[in-house]
Amino acid sequence: MLTRKVPKHLRKYTVSQEYENYTAINHAVWRYVMRQNHHTLKDTAHEAYTDGLKSSGIFIERLPNVEEMNECLAPFGWGAATIDGFIPGVAFFEFQANGILPVVAEIRKLDNIQYTPAPDIIHEAAGHAPILCDEKYSEYVKLFGNIGKKAIATKEEHDHFEAVRHYSNLLEKGESTEEEIEAAKKKIDEVAATITGLSEAEKISRLYWWTVEYGLIGELENPKIYGAGLLSSVSEGGNALNPEVKKLPFDLETIINTSFDITKPQPQLFVCENFEQLTEGVLHFAKEMSFMKGGTESLEKAKQSANIATVEYSSGLQVTGVVHELLYNDQDEAVYLKMIGPTALAYKDSELPGHGTETHKDGFGAPIGLVKGVSTPLESLPEEELNRLGVVVGNECTLIFESGVEVKGQVKTILKHDNLIQVITFENCQVTYQGQVLFEPEWGLYDMAVGARIPSVYAGAADGEAYYTIDETVATVVASPVERSVLDGLYQKVREIRELPQENSLGMLQEVWEQVKAEYPNDWLLKLEIVEILNSNGWLPELQTEVTKELERLQGLNQEYHTLIKRGLEII
Repeated sequence: MLTRKVPKHLRKYTVSQEYENYTAINHAVWRYVMRQNHHTLKDTAHEAYTDGLKSSGIFIERLPNVEEMNECLAPFGWGAATIDGFIPGVAFFEFQANGILPVVAEIRKLDNIQYTPAPDIIHEAAGHAPILCDEKYSEYVKLFGNIGKKAIATKEEHDHFEAVRHYSNLLEKGESTEEEIEAAKKKIDEVAATITGLSEAEKISRLYWWTVEYGLIGELENPKIYGAGLLSSVSEGGNALNPEVKKLPFDLETIINTSFDITKPQPQLFVCENFEQLTEGVLHFAKEMSFMKGGTESLEKAKQSANIATVEYSSGLQVTGVVHELLYNDQDEAVYLKMIGPTALAYKDSELPGHGTETHKDGFGAPIGLVKGVSTPLESLPEEELNRLGVVVGNECTLIFESGVEVKGQVKTILKHDNLIQVITFENCQVTYQGQVLFEPEWGLYDMAVGARIPSVYAGAADGEAYYTIDETVATVVASPVERSVLDGLYQKVREIRELPQENSLGMLQEVWEQVKAEYPNDWLLKLEIVEILNSNGWLPELQTEVTKELERLQGLNQEYHTLIKRGLEII
């Protein structure tokens, strides 16, 4: 995997693809889905999809190599990196904001060939990658990433994400007991019941779902598919344009108020006129987000999230950490901010020297607002006004804010950028508000953030490269060698016969057929591949008839087999 483009703080989510660990069955699953999708979607997908398949390094016959994808996507301003399943939304969007397509290394099991709620390489590579070669769509996805990474979720939503991640992993791995799966599902329901209202993170996730994942484009009566969830699902991609699936015109308000269930087919889909309409929609939505609005309301959202957020002062100072407590004036406006745990200060997304998490490892606190009797914000005061207030290095100084917050100490340093004061550091400092002591002299230096207003609050860190060197880690997945089963060996033989026919191919194919018939009576995909080879080469009509009859028997076992085999035979 090429990681040169992956920001350092995102690399903890990446894994090595271990391409050699994909089995012949894995490749057969990929091939079946891709053949089906190509057949179904060649006339129903947006032209950018079919044009972009080869351009993005995607081949029908074999699983994609992410290093190859990286090289193929580079001319379009994108790269690719393999990740380990579900990752937090903030991280996912940040990958895309950086022009990196996060591709899950794992592939769905044969039992889940039609659809899996867990992300996999079929969804990411076959669904997302090809259409990124379209310039307008690519711009939309990157823009969405830059906006989406700033969306603030509630603590309950973070908990819900973890519960869904756990449940989907159990389903896909197929090694869990019914009790474990039921318990995981119950946990999802329990956590979901604690979620109230619609956070901006939930709203933007809905916009992402109904566009990037499940979007249609063009005329309402005759749309084309561009959503990755549809482009990578054998069942939903084929059924998306059926009359039973309701088609609605793209409308931001309707989309935001329409929930979704990742475990079920979607009952309705939204049709945009063009990709420019999507860009207009996400830009309009962004105006209502905390990173654009700021203020007390946005601070409260960050506090409710109980996760890392950045608070930006009107001086340009960015304070990254977990918002723990807010103090208010009589008008219920926040006048003092308290962060808990490792906190860092930055300016223009670069950590300020000496103000990283090591300096502010136990939290941070600072006032918000104007100094009493001074109409000009403190950050903008000219030298003579600062002198009048006593804000001079070496001076004992008392600053009383309009809110009543009082800061009293000796000015040690004044940090300025672009003629704006960002931080005033005090020695022997005491900070009080309404009789409450907020900082004591014995606690050390008091680095006071300066800013009359809070114009922006958003999820994540201002300088992620610097901030995320702290203890937030994701377990590294160490790939162990895959043990090839006997069935894998049979799939491999059929693959070799299809790709490089030899003089003894007929005999080998007959041997494989006898073995799979005797030992794996319910394996339908290998039998389908055998019929395909016999049919395409005009070999052994009697054997083709025998294998076809066996497939017809399997079709009678259940509806899923019936559909999968029927679709497979239709494109031979």
